[in-house]
Amino acid sequence: QVHLVESGGGLVQAGGSLRLSCTAPPRTRTAGRPVMAWFRRGPGKEREFVAAISRTGGATYNEDSVKGRFIISRDNLKNTIYLQMNTLEPADTGTYYCAAGDPHYSTDWDSVYEYEYWGQGTQVTVSS
Repeated sequence: QVHLVESGGGLVQAGGSLRLSCTAPPRTRTAGRPVMAWFRRGPGKEREFVAAISRTGGATYNEDSVKGRFIISRDNLKNTIYLQMNTLEPADTGTYYCAAGDPHYSTDWDSVYEYEYWGQGTQVTVSS
C-alpha cells in the first residue's frame, strides 16, 4: 500500500530552485499523522533530516544547513506538504523522502525513528 507520494525532483544548476511535493493518497493512514517531514540521503551518506512541520503548519523546524534556503509548508485540504528549495548547492544532491509520524516531543522531529510512513523518494541533483 502506498502511503506517501513525492514529486518535483530533477536536475538543476547550483543557485537554482526546485519545489518538492508529497501527497498522502485518500483513505490512507497518513491522514491523521500530525507531523510531516522531509529527509534526504546523499551519495554515500546516511538518511538525514531536512525539515518538519506540525499539523496546522504553525510550527516548523529546519536543519541548520538549509535554514534561509528551504521552506516547508503544508496544505491540509490537499493532504500535501511542500519543500521549496532555493539557492541549491551541490551538497543538496540526494534522494528526498517524505515522512509522516506522531513524535511526542518537538525535539524528536529530526529523528527517522519517529516517523511511521515513508514515500519512495524523489531524486534531486544539483550540478556545479
